[in-house]
Amino acid sequence: MRAFRLGIRAPSLAVLAVVAQAGLALAAEDPLPSWNNGETKAAIVDFVSAVTSEGGADYVPPDDRIATFDNDGTLWSEQPMYVQLAFALDRVKEMAPAHPEWKEAEPYKSVLSGDMKALAAVGQKGLLQIIAATHGGMPSEAFTQIAADWIATAKHPVSGKPYTEMIYAPMLELIDYLKANDFKVFIVSGGGVEFMRPWTEKTYGIPPENVVGSSIKTKYDVVEGTPRIVRQMEIDFIDDGPGKPVGIQKFIGKQPIAAFGNSDGDFQMLEWTTAGAGRRLGMIVHHDDAEREVAYDRKSHFGHLDKALDAAPEKGWHLISMKDDWSRIFPD
Repeated sequence: MRAFRLGIRAPSLAVLAVVAQAGLALAAEDPLPSWNNGETKAAIVDFVSAVTSEGGADYVPPDDRIATFDNDGTLWSEQPMYVQLAFALDRVKEMAPAHPEWKEAEPYKSVLSGDMKALAAVGQKGLLQIIAATHGGMPSEAFTQIAADWIATAKHPVSGKPYTEMIYAPMLELIDYLKANDFKVFIVSGGGVEFMRPWTEKTYGIPPENVVGSSIKTKYDVVEGTPRIVRQMEIDFIDDGPGKPVGIQKFIGKQPIAAFGNSDGDFQMLEWTTAGAGRRLGMIVHHDDAEREVAYDRKSHFGHLDKALDAAPEKGWHLISMKDDWSRIFPD
């Protein structure tokens, strides 16, 4: 009896090993493991297959495989406020000792007193004033170091994790999948271009030269014998809404064939991308998972999604449901 049991155990283990290896092989073949099987994942895979199949009707040469991603709310969390806004508010507090007049002057007064309702009341004009004051008036390399130092230590106010861990695992997989299929991947964000460039390569694998964003005016100057690019205290370009297609044309020079966003600020980028000839893909990350992240769309101050949400079916844009399409949201 013992001999019989020993006789069947070895083949059973061998079969289990084969099954396990087959399972691992199947898992390795899935380029989007954090995406649940369904229409959204299938649309991505079908699109990539179509535009990369030589001889096919939808084939696109590698040089023209341009994919653009919004950043805030598309690649990482934008709640309870944009990360760069948190950076700017921290900068106001850090710079305040050198500006005693800020204690009585808006919008700085509201920042220093922690009155977020009053800060919201100053609107976009007040926020742009804060950005100009905290992001300008210094050499470009100095600001780059300030941004890099801040992002290395700053924590998300709700999760307590570094902001660079509040990134979306499924979107990281999507970026890698596109790059593996010879796509040129760009970030096109309303965020400041020099705020993002110090950390996008380490965080997303997207190099600084592939980042398009809003910018401060700059000028060339020679400071104590050293040539420098000096940041001015004035906004130059807002890369949001209709500014996104303009920024893409200006800095990339080609119309994307795929675009990914999450808010009405991405409407024109999606519209322009999907209006082009040939096979196109437009997708919107819909924040509908209150349990694992935050559920918001039409009424949100950050990542407002209303017009694009209504237009998506007519324009053929796919809604990515965080709740239904993603098996996990953040990296483990």
